Amino acid sequence: MNKIMGLLTMARRAGKLSLGMDMSKDACRNGISKGICTATDISPKSLKEIKFVCMNENVPLYSLGMDMKAVGIELGKSVGIISINDSGFMKKAKTYMKKLK
Repeated sequence: MNKIMGLLTMARRAGKLSLGMDMSKDACRNGISKGICTATDISPKSLKEIKFVCMNENVPLYSLGMDMKAVGIELGKSVGIISINDSGFMKKAKTYMKKLK
């Protein structure tokens, strides 16, 4: 397990993640999200949609650097978009990820 997935696993156990497009968009719009992470193999349409939401809500967007299958193995749910809803977890997570524009 790499460092980012270990951190996301801890955040999930702590209840500080929103998994999937709809829950992540809601977290952004409600001011809960501290950052969004995407898998490398999400569809271009999904990436465009989450970029739009992040831009409008001023939420940073990062790439996990792994595909949905790898995320699913670690988190127990195959998702391509994850919202980190805690500033402490986000501060540490962004050191392991590449920021998207």
